[in-house]
Amino acid sequence: TVQPNLTFTDVFESACEGVSFNGPIWDHVLGYWNASKESPETVLFLRYEEILRDPVENVRKLALFVGQPFSPAEEDAGVAMDVVRLCSFDKMKGLEVNKKAVSHGLFPNNSYFRRGEAGDWANHMTPEMARRLDAIMEEKLRGSGLSFA
Repeated sequence: TVQPNLTFTDVFESACEGVSFNGPIWDHVLGYWNASKESPETVLFLRYEEILRDPVENVRKLALFVGQPFSPAEEDAGVAMDVVRLCSFDKMKGLEVNKKAVSHGLFPNNSYFRRGEAGDWANHMTPEMARRLDAIMEEKLRGSGLSFA
């Protein structure tokens, strides 16, 4: 069922409690993080901020991971940059399916697109919310080697 009336605060509270529509958030995150360390050939763990800092290098990393590295000719032709442009936030946000369709029966696809920038959380969270989430993340991720700083 589409739930367009959920507020950011509702979603934030669920996240703080570790609940998502896919199950316990922290178990998922740590499970994939640990799997990426134990089997880097089968699990690639990328952080959004890292992708934003160097999208072309991360596209190369992803291509190599899936066994389709760019050839020297493709590198010379700028194919990695073409992929970055074709998969850019603005391009994806503008797709018709992301303007009208609904994912997982819960939220309209367009609700997943805000600004596409690191740090946009500050436009949606109070300083108190940020401190609370930071404390929860510190507790849940302690000793794992994973951070989002």
